[in-house]
Amino acid sequence: MQIVTPQTPAQFDAYYELRWRTLRAPWHQPRGSERDEHEANATHRMIIDDAQQVRAVGRLHALEAGTGQLRYMAVDPDYRGQGLGKQILSALEEAARAQGLQQLILHAREPVVDFYRRQGYALLDQSHTLFGEIVHYEMSKTLGPSYKDSPPRHEDTKNP
Repeated sequence: MQIVTPQTPAQFDAYYELRWRTLRAPWHQPRGSERDEHEANATHRMIIDDAQQVRAVGRLHALEAGTGQLRYMAVDPDYRGQGLGKQILSALEEAARAQGLQQLILHAREPVVDFYRRQGYALLDQSHTLFGEIVHYEMSKTLGPSYKDSPPRHEDTKNP
């Protein structure tokens, strides 16, 4: 499995297909409802397996200076529980840091609130109900410095 940024039309088709299949189709929503006006200016990540099949996806877009929003996080139901959601989330957080964002917000479906809490997101409030039945909660996280940007730690071994 590897994390990639979709580049080609075929990769984007597969990316959007997983979003639609997991986030919209179960509620009988039409194709296209898994997209919005921010797609062209957003940061997209997906995890593909050795056969190039998309197994997890997620998107980041900037809202205002210093703040970004995570949306459309989805993991193929057959691959849940394998850490793919955490990997996509980490990749999007790194992308946010690289873009100079210090704060991330998201609207989590009720069943995944605890997942985001374990990743350091704070629960702010109930936000909205999608399709008349999917309760969402607004969550946020202040991003610290990237581990990749941190200088290595050296312990001073000299005696005073």
